[in-house]
Amino acid sequence: MDELNIRGSMFHEGNMFTRMRTIALAENLPETYRALQYMREQHEGQFRKPGKYSEMQIPYINHPLLMACQAHACGVKDDALLAAILLHDVVEDTGVTADQLPFTDEIKEIVSLVTFSLSMDSTRGQRRQAREDYYHKISQNGKACVVKIIDRCNNISTMAGSFSHERMIGYIRETEKYVLPLTDILKNNYPEYSNLAFLVKYQIISVLETIKYLM
Repeated sequence: MDELNIRGSMFHEGNMFTRMRTIALAENLPETYRALQYMREQHEGQFRKPGKYSEMQIPYINHPLLMACQAHACGVKDDALLAAILLHDVVEDTGVTADQLPFTDEIKEIVSLVTFSLSMDSTRGQRRQAREDYYHKISQNGKACVVKIIDRCNNISTMAGSFSHERMIGYIRETEKYVLPLTDILKNNYPEYSNLAFLVKYQIISVLETIKYLM
């Protein structure tokens, strides 16, 4: 491991912020433009979980920015969807409710759908049912499906450096059971996202299969 340089992050958040801001201005995406600033303010002082092989502190906004850049590179031009991608963790991580988001009702709905909440004293059965319900609701909304598969793609790309062995196994199983089927929903029901679904599915499977061989 000492012979290899482990990246603290794939891309710098400052460069990605500038990229998305330029895209928002050039393509007339006002909600995306506002979401960039709002997301940065809400996640101020938050950092991604440090990896095993790097002490670098990665600002949390690196995650939604990377997701937005990936979505746009895969052809997503929808203003509401790109804004929702940037805002997808605001409700879970900052205490703001979906209703309090100063954005359109469509954006609020997407963010609400991809926000997972669970009582700390819930039973195992309640947790399982909550997860089933969560993914079922996402599956009914094409844009929420896009947010979720890109979110999971980004998370599994870094999990080998920060997850325990047991958590990785659970995450792989959840991804295969709940997240990969969302790519098929997009392919079959939302042709405008079929190319994105193929590319993200390919990346997810590639990472998962590589990790399986190395575990």
